[in-house]
Amino acid sequence: MKVLVVGGGGREHALAWKLAQSPRVSRVYVAPGNGGTALDHRFECIDITQVVALREWAVTNGISLTVVGPEGPLAAGLVDEFRTHGLRVFGPTRAAARLESSKAFSKAFMKRHGIPTAEYETFTDPVAAHAYVQQKGAPIVVKADGLAAGKGVVVAMTVPEAHAAIDAMLGAATPATHAASDAKDTAPRVVIEEFLHGEEASFIVLCDGKNVTALASSQDHKRLLDGDQGPNTGGMGAYSPAPVVTADVHARAMREIILPTLKGMEKEGIAYTGFLYAGLMIDAGGRPKTLEFNCRLGDPETQPILLRLKSDLFGVLWAATEPGLHGRLDQVDLQWDRRTALGVVLAAHGYPASPRTGDVIAGLPAEADDCVVFHAATALRDRALRTTGGRVLCVTALADNVRLAQQRAYEAVRGISFDGMQYRRDIGHRAVK
Repeated sequence: MKVLVVGGGGREHALAWKLAQSPRVSRVYVAPGNGGTALDHRFECIDITQVVALREWAVTNGISLTVVGPEGPLAAGLVDEFRTHGLRVFGPTRAAARLESSKAFSKAFMKRHGIPTAEYETFTDPVAAHAYVQQKGAPIVVKADGLAAGKGVVVAMTVPEAHAAIDAMLGAATPATHAASDAKDTAPRVVIEEFLHGEEASFIVLCDGKNVTALASSQDHKRLLDGDQGPNTGGMGAYSPAPVVTADVHARAMREIILPTLKGMEKEGIAYTGFLYAGLMIDAGGRPKTLEFNCRLGDPETQPILLRLKSDLFGVLWAATEPGLHGRLDQVDLQWDRRTALGVVLAAHGYPASPRTGDVIAGLPAEADDCVVFHAATALRDRALRTTGGRVLCVTALADNVRLAQQRAYEAVRGISFDGMQYRRDIGHRAVK
């Protein structure tokens, strides 16, 4: 069967890599893909990104299953478009994807359905937002309402930082300007919420409209610098499994967060299908709260998770997209490698504020059973592999424990080079401790 993976980042490279291993898959197409997928004979890159054009291409080329990677096409209604034309596709509809595409919708949804999360308020008026921060103090979290590729969040440790974030997200418009824009529902919005203490983890599940199956736990590293310092990024590395997600935390997350979310969506007339990612903050007592929802696999969590997955991913997603009211995920039992997988992101000079592009990448190791380099922001230009964005590569290794996985990944990292390359040297430090 032919499979289409929509997207061009590290998550999509990992999805294509895993799907290509299925004996039932004859060809994997990636739209638009990246330098890594272009170099690999197992994939074919398709230079199409527009939703209707992708649907037309999928029909013409007899695509059996489409898997949507990034949030943009989901928010643009790709799943709705494909389903309308009888195509089998894994992902949430545009309405369901609002859990990610609108932080204001997501927080209000959690409040309506009693899903544990941080206290919050939503603002379009910068004056009111500034007053709220002044009243609450710091640390405090400021989030832009809308898609921001995992980077629209400022964890402000001081009040001036929070004020600066509000100015950046709401601009210099006056309250009157925002009030006028509100009538058209076009005003920028921010969600300001309490700072939660604890340890973060990524809890990702597969949903078929009725049934749910959890993927292996993982932990992302959002800050740019070692020791969890510096600005927030889209993620500088991840590992799986995450020790903080104990059996009790897993059960609570399913019982208190995931299942109420799916039931809540159903009550509001929306059957949720696709990946659902709950970013959790787990306190000292093992109680999880929801930091955010993503309607997709995380990046870079996908890379170590899929390196550990022993099951046929195509078979799993085929079961999840069974035509009818819902799929057959209740009949799926995922199998996992007992070892730890750890991925280190190599980022471009200037990331995350202003990443430089065009630098030549050298020293990539050959793919091995215990180490795979997944490409994100790369492209083939002038017969050379070059950087095209902020997070360039994710060097992902598999070993018997976190420390050994660290050693294997960083061994591979040391052989790779491009001008301005930056990366953290402590991915997995919480698990090691």
